[in-house]
Amino acid sequence: MADLDGILENKDKDYGIGIPVANQHFILKGSDNLDWGMKDRLARIFNVKSGRTVMLAFDHGYIMGPTSGLERLDLGIVPLIEYADSLMCTRGSLRSVVPPTSGKAICLRSSAGSSLLTDLNNECIIDPVDAVRVNASAMAVMVAIGNQNFEAKTVENLARAVDNGYKYGVPVMGVTAVGREMARDARYFSTASRICAENGANIVKTYYCEGFAKVVNSCPVPIVIAGGKKLPEKEALELCYNAINEGAAGVDMGRNVFQSEAPAAMIQAVRGVVHDNLTPDQAYEMFRDLAKK
Repeated sequence: MADLDGILENKDKDYGIGIPVANQHFILKGSDNLDWGMKDRLARIFNVKSGRTVMLAFDHGYIMGPTSGLERLDLGIVPLIEYADSLMCTRGSLRSVVPPTSGKAICLRSSAGSSLLTDLNNECIIDPVDAVRVNASAMAVMVAIGNQNFEAKTVENLARAVDNGYKYGVPVMGVTAVGREMARDARYFSTASRICAENGANIVKTYYCEGFAKVVNSCPVPIVIAGGKKLPEKEALELCYNAINEGAAGVDMGRNVFQSEAPAAMIQAVRGVVHDNLTPDQAYEMFRDLAKK
């Protein structure tokens, strides 16, 4: 198993997020010197027992419109919220369908701009005060490393979001974009993730790839993997398992949950892998059992 020094349980030291669990503290990679407000918000995102997170992503509509499975957010997403640790969404979907009584951490999509109908990655960032207004636990900003037209602009967006984040005590998640011209290997994802962290991101969302442990070990903050395109349920659970065992601090699943034949069963099976260390076979059996109900 890859080195998991970023997320530990330690009986003797009191640093990092420092949330007491059974007389222990879980330590989140890169959080040692953060302010209390930052640590408080990160502790909402990451489960204090496992040190990991299951994010439910449904921010796709901000560039794709009503994609398959997200035609009705109230029917497709709201029943799944109880099983997630954190919700990755836009402020529009948050205000329109997410119950304020859900008690879930919000990772707010805080960059916006072009759609699939035009040239992607031409984005700006939203007013950080709105993230504070909705009590967001993190602001997610897309970064297009390697994009000839918009790399500098999206890195600037991230830097500005980080400045605002420290001002208001809200962590920032750098989301690595993968365009047609960008590589999809450990070298690229290591570079993109490290650049996000070096520019102040507290969490990085990127993709699983061969040699993923290299990506994790070269990034000084927690990495959460994107679910990516829809896979058969067993393959998606294997993706989760491999990523977690190679050092990921969690998964941000969207299409592999809400486009599943049994979305509620799928997100619970993902939780089993992330928080309970289930194998893909065990998690798939769990999925099938729950799907029958």
